[in-house]
Amino acid sequence: MNETATARADALPPPPALYRWSVLIIVSLAMFGNYYVYDTISPIADLLKSQLGFSDGNIGTLNAIYSFPNIIMVLIGGIIIDRIGVRRATLLFGALCFAGAVITALSSQLLWMAAGRLVFGLGAESLIVSVTTALARWFKGKELSFAFGVNLTIARLGSYLALRSPTWAKFAFDDYRLPLLLSVAFGTFCIVGPLIYWFMEKQAARRYEMGRAGSTDKVAFRDLFGMGRSYWFVVLLCVTFYSAIFPFQTFAIKFFQEAHGATREYAGDLSAMITLFAMICTPLFGYLVDRVAKRSLFMMFGSLLLVPVYLMMAYTDIHLRVPMAMMGIAFSLVPAVMWPSVAYVVEERRLGTAYGLMTMIQNIGLFSFNLVIGWANDLAGASAAQPAGYNPGMWIFSISGFLGFFFAYMLRRSETGPHAHGLETIRAGSPESGAEA
Repeated sequence: MNETATARADALPPPPALYRWSVLIIVSLAMFGNYYVYDTISPIADLLKSQLGFSDGNIGTLNAIYSFPNIIMVLIGGIIIDRIGVRRATLLFGALCFAGAVITALSSQLLWMAAGRLVFGLGAESLIVSVTTALARWFKGKELSFAFGVNLTIARLGSYLALRSPTWAKFAFDDYRLPLLLSVAFGTFCIVGPLIYWFMEKQAARRYEMGRAGSTDKVAFRDLFGMGRSYWFVVLLCVTFYSAIFPFQTFAIKFFQEAHGATREYAGDLSAMITLFAMICTPLFGYLVDRVAKRSLFMMFGSLLLVPVYLMMAYTDIHLRVPMAMMGIAFSLVPAVMWPSVAYVVEERRLGTAYGLMTMIQNIGLFSFNLVIGWANDLAGASAAQPAGYNPGMWIFSISGFLGFFFAYMLRRSETGPHAHGLETIRAGSPESGAEA
């Protein structure tokens, strides 16, 4: 670039706030569609069983297979984004999400439905990485943490609508296929958002000074060692905590119907409580923790909340909204602290690798737990006639929550010792605060 071109680039103004926030809303639409499609299976679990003869193992497979390709894709998704650019990558991964939703909806055969979920999984996590990269480019050095919070709230609205679809789309639940066709309609946002973003970024490149994209979730194998004990405790907390949440949601609506006699509509509302709490409370908890620190202590408390909730639902008649509210608080608190904590315990140059490895291991856990819980339900004969058949799965979830508490405790021991990274002491605005998660 010659001096004139350089001077012209330097003279360009930064994107105005209205343009940046418009971009955020547009790219968040892709994640909104992504989250809706992912949570389509849970509300129709009983229909898949009664109309197609699917077992709980089959139903678990439909969500487990989503995580399987992400064990691999997280290793190369960042490379693809770097090679073809954020615009093309976002559209590519969004198209895979939409194609997966279509394939799933068009067949009644388990093999083809699983193939559709596999295709969806190929695009879904990498789409999130691509959107994250775009946000880092537009908000770096500005309101990045808050921007991520708004993005996550919009994305989780997709989950909330999917889980509550038995209420607002009651007309569609006489047949398993109509809710899947609804997911195709919402899945169009996975393409519409990236297409509009393509146009907006091209326009901005000519009119505004654009920052560089942030790091992506690609793994450099030479950096896998030397992460430190605190990082691995965070990773182990991540996999045990999420394995107690998302696989439960796979079967939650069916569990509420068959073990507690709930209607599909009420069961969907109960399951959606987790997402509703997270949409509202996650930014609030993040704001609080930034100001008081004590991060591992907060993670211990959030993980501990999970331990009794499954046993309460399995063995007591307590109102179901109580354990679901406890789970919602845990799901709001732990992720709000856990993901930013990585930036404190890992060097900045390794953050992309650290997040990529953490996501990979998380998906191994989700893949395994969906299969294990489905198998446990089938082995114990979980059904409306045998509600106690769900109890082994509830124990598995509860043990996973306890393990999350244990790893959070080990993290606190590590971070209150001589090799602490400031996880318990660094507050927003303090002199040692340097990382933006």
